[in-house]
Amino acid sequence: MNTTLQNSVVLVTGGAGFIGSNLCEKFLSQNNQVICLDNFLTGKRENIADFLTHPNFKLIEGDIRQLETCLAATEGVEVVLHQAALGSVPRSIENPILTNDINISGMLNMLWAAKENKVRRFVYAASSSTYGDSEKLPKVEENIGKPLSPYAITKYVNELYAQNFAALYGLEVVGLRYFNVFGRRQDPAGAYAAVIPKFIMLLMQKKQPTINGKGDYSRDFTYIDNVLQINELAAQTQNPQALNTVYNVACGGRTSLLEMYQILRHYLAQYDSQIATLDPIFAPYRKGDIPHSQASIEKAVQYLGYRPTHNFEAGVRAAIDWYWHHL
Repeated sequence: MNTTLQNSVVLVTGGAGFIGSNLCEKFLSQNNQVICLDNFLTGKRENIADFLTHPNFKLIEGDIRQLETCLAATEGVEVVLHQAALGSVPRSIENPILTNDINISGMLNMLWAAKENKVRRFVYAASSSTYGDSEKLPKVEENIGKPLSPYAITKYVNELYAQNFAALYGLEVVGLRYFNVFGRRQDPAGAYAAVIPKFIMLLMQKKQPTINGKGDYSRDFTYIDNVLQINELAAQTQNPQALNTVYNVACGGRTSLLEMYQILRHYLAQYDSQIATLDPIFAPYRKGDIPHSQASIEKAVQYLGYRPTHNFEAGVRAAIDWYWHHL
């Protein structure tokens, strides 16, 4: 079967965000009609600036919390790649009501609109935060714990709604539990910036980044190109056994925050040797953080044919090269 998504009408919600804009770029390059739905709460216009003049690109400035907007955006659409959400565990602790409104009500609107407009496939961004307080490693899809933050609760509810729509309405759904995705276009600034772009920016500015805790917490950091690959596989699979379930999206490895810092510093020092002298600052552990996160990717390999192209260090090299030329 051809796993390349082409000649299709694709809706990317949150298409001006980090992952969404990379999806838009990929599928525009493969001769698809791409519709981007974004309210620019966290998405950035510069992420999609290059696409605005593309004849196959359409921007809908709208909010997934408005059902009418979701219904209009899904008309004639074959594949929905639902990335729109309010991310960040700390932000959800500070504002659980807004997080719930966007992540749960917005997802429900999108599912209903996809069902009403007979969308062929609904692929959505789930989250490794769903594993919660489960201490088992590596994380296996069918074995989760209790969520540790409002954000984690919303992403788990997304999975329940998706499964429910598959069972009740026959909608073909695939959930992708992202593990600490990083890469080009990820925002390095702001209070809720992800750790890798934030650290890259600070080191480039000759500032010392702060590590929460002792640096012993670990993550299965996942480069953006691996995420693009599995979205395409999920959108295209014809295997009925591969549908109406969730998959880990990661590399199946684990890097501590201190190791991550040292690797970033090593590669950045190749651009500017002064960076090699910078040590991190250590601060208290953050509320709601999962200590260790490592994915089993066996299910995605078996059912979707997922094969990560970038391990952590290869992803870091590519990301640093991008930031060095764009920041």
